[in-house]
Amino acid sequence: MEKLRKIVDFYITGFRNLPPWGRTMWAIILIKLFIMFVVLRLFFFPDQLQNNFNSDEERARHVIESITTPGN
Repeated sequence: MEKLRKIVDFYITGFRNLPPWGRTMWAIILIKLFIMFVVLRLFFFPDQLQNNFNSDEERARHVIESITTPGN
């Protein structure tokens, strides 16, 4: 447990001592990740199982067939 605390303290100290440009870079990185994983997924990657199948049973059957069928 002490080792985990040292690791956490190491990162906390590092982020506190970042220069202003480093904080700006981290903000840009986090904004880009948010856009990539949240916004793009909502608008460009619809839930295909929800759109193509009516019930949970049909969805489950399709997933099992896709996973277990060779060549897919």
